[in-house]
Amino acid sequence: MDIEKPNTLDGLRKRISQEAERLTPRMRDAARYAIDHPNDVALNPVARVASLSKIPPAAFVRMAQALGYDGYADLQRLFREPLQRAAQPTFRERIRHFGGELALENPHDPAGVLRAFSQANIVSLEHLQADALALPLKAAIKLIKQARMVHVLGLRRSFAVAAYLAYALNRVGQSATLITGLGGTILEQAGTVSAQDLLIAISFPPYAPDTLQACDQVRKSGAKRLAITNACMSPIAKDADLVLEVNDAELRGFRSLTSAMCLAQTLAMSLAFMKRRGQGDADSLNAELSHIDC
Repeated sequence: MDIEKPNTLDGLRKRISQEAERLTPRMRDAARYAIDHPNDVALNPVARVASLSKIPPAAFVRMAQALGYDGYADLQRLFREPLQRAAQPTFRERIRHFGGELALENPHDPAGVLRAFSQANIVSLEHLQADALALPLKAAIKLIKQARMVHVLGLRRSFAVAAYLAYALNRVGQSATLITGLGGTILEQAGTVSAQDLLIAISFPPYAPDTLQACDQVRKSGAKRLAITNACMSPIAKDADLVLEVNDAELRGFRSLTSAMCLAQTLAMSLAFMKRRGQGDADSLNAELSHIDC
């Protein structure tokens, strides 16, 4: 049966997310590389892309066909259309350029580490700023506002973002609770999520297994799910009602949380303004929110 091919990059990302389980591991690698390196795909033949990615060229061809395209050349046309984006370096390319993936000149120099991490964080925030219009922020805020209770889940290095988001949502008048999994009770806590609730799951590579288990359990309850993660192919994004993609720099195994925290602050602040819409002018609202202490 013929599959209608996506005609936009956003459509392609959604198709990849939907078809991820049907793709072979090599095809998933090829799809992930294409999404992360659109310039490479737009400007190079398949042999060159295979060389850059260390993925066999056949994987790119089969991946394209599995997603509804005639082959690599047909898929490549989609990446060539937004020329303004193809002419700019991708986020990962910029991170490599600015030091996010480069060896530190002197790892024993704390000031050098600070400079490298600061620069990588700057690039992360610039990337988030550039992608602001592409993120479904209004839809995410609507999901949060409509929920009876918001359950926020983020473990390991995502815990700080989850803890802040749960705190901030409560401060702006939205009932929220933090799922901690304390004492090995992750599934018991996830079991309290009802069909009228919303689960916000936050996870980045390597994805916490307990977070994945909790998402599977919540899915069965009928509750809606908002995923905050790094890519549409993230396992946290699987079957989620909405996905917010955010990429933070990583320096020698230490992932920055700057962009993820900025996104959490944006959701809380925007929700506060939405709840108070029509209750005063901008000056009075700004004065009221200045006491929230988020």
